[in-house]
Amino acid sequence: MVDQLLVEKPPTQTSAQEFLGEQFDRGLAWLHFPTDCGGLGLTPREHQRAQSRLYAGGAPVAGLKNPIGYGMCAPTIVSHGTDEQKQRYLRPLFTSEEIWCQLFSEPGAGSDVAGLSTRAERDGEEWTLNGQKVWTTLAHISAFGLLVTRTNPDVPKHRGMTAFLVDMRAPGVEVRPLYQITGEAEFNEVFFTDVHMPDGARIGPEGDGWRVAVTTLMNERVSIGGAVVRRGGGPIGEAVRIWKEKWSGDTSPQALALRDRLISSWIRCEAYSMTNMRASQIRRAGTPGPEGSVGKLAYAEENQRVYDLCMDLLGNEAMLFPAGYPMVRPDLVGMGSTDVHKMFLRVRANSIEGGTSEVMRNILAERVLGLPGDVRSDKELPWKDVPRN
Repeated sequence: MVDQLLVEKPPTQTSAQEFLGEQFDRGLAWLHFPTDCGGLGLTPREHQRAQSRLYAGGAPVAGLKNPIGYGMCAPTIVSHGTDEQKQRYLRPLFTSEEIWCQLFSEPGAGSDVAGLSTRAERDGEEWTLNGQKVWTTLAHISAFGLLVTRTNPDVPKHRGMTAFLVDMRAPGVEVRPLYQITGEAEFNEVFFTDVHMPDGARIGPEGDGWRVAVTTLMNERVSIGGAVVRRGGGPIGEAVRIWKEKWSGDTSPQALALRDRLISSWIRCEAYSMTNMRASQIRRAGTPGPEGSVGKLAYAEENQRVYDLCMDLLGNEAMLFPAGYPMVRPDLVGMGSTDVHKMFLRVRANSIEGGTSEVMRNILAERVLGLPGDVRSDKELPWKDVPRN
């Protein structure tokens, strides 16, 4: 089926949107999704094989322009959405005709997502939304957002949440940029003031927002840190390139010390990639298991180590920033750039976005190693009685 698609719709002669639409219609968008959701009901492993064959044939990269929608929102819609929501949202999400964002974090609810306070109050068949979200990637170009709100303050925090698919262009939605140290504003803060949403925008039952959020968060960790990178590709490839350009043949003590760091980093990157390969083979559709947190943690910390090494390999050049802090609002997420100076700055966010490294360690300790969980004194308290800053 993949070969037939590549022959009938040659990527060099077909627009990306048309190709991706045809890919979705043939069930080749997400092979592990059901047949009415752009899939064939196969396995994540078979999906990865098909994707590799598509990309080798020159097909456009699905999710490149819409990474939040592709990797996080789509699996949530498939797992929790109604038939009408699946039919309405999945195809234009896959073709990137409609960009999506994720609206979870708040100024007072970062690592503790369940502590959020953005309110949605029901009035018949409509909801009124008020509150603020922060660190929302690509909100400035998004048509829709996956939103988690507080709908019942009288029950413990995990039980009083409800999720919605919110129209980002609705009256009362305001998006403001948050500029990063790269000079770009991938992230935003979003304000909701008396935003009206129909009950048909709700995803999952009322009060079941935490379960919906967990599906999104687990897929987010796989999306961020679950890639199987080809040998020598990604950040470590940049480090090797710089080594060859500036240090190859140098036998000084400094060069030998840098070479030792380079080899150690190469080995860790290979171990990370093979771990992700194993995880992808056992991964199930819907809500992935905790193995996604392994990849997310390793990805964040090794990326930072590799780009630290790149800066050391560059020497005095590392003090420059040729991009010049452009102060722009980009249309793409900044990861994957070949500008090592920019990436050195950008990867500082890796250990925060998608769940902090501290949270990843807690998940691995509790769910993989079976260690005792953190003491949670507010677990059974009504949300309204939980002390907050």
